[in-house]
Amino acid sequence: MGVKLEVFRMTLYLTFPVAMFWIANQAEWFEDSVIQRKRELWPPEKEDQRRELEEFKERIQKQREEKLLRAAQQSS
Repeated sequence: MGVKLEVFRMTLYLTFPVAMFWIANQAEWFEDSVIQRKRELWPPEKEDQRRELEEFKERIQKQREEKLLRAAQQSS
C-alpha cells in the first residue's frame, strides 16, 4: 500500500506542474484575450501625445541642466 501511494504522489507531483506549463504555453487559447487586455492597458499612442511627451522630456532636461550649472557656478 505504501509504495503505491508514493508512486501516485510522485506522479501527481510531476504531472501537475508539467500540465500547467503546457496549458500556459498554448498561445492559441490565450491569444485573443491577451491581445485585447494589452490594448486596454496600453492603447496605441497618438502622434500628439508622443510630441507632448518629447517636449516635456526636453523641458525637464533643460531644468536639470540649468540647476546643475547654477550649482556648479555657486561652488566655484
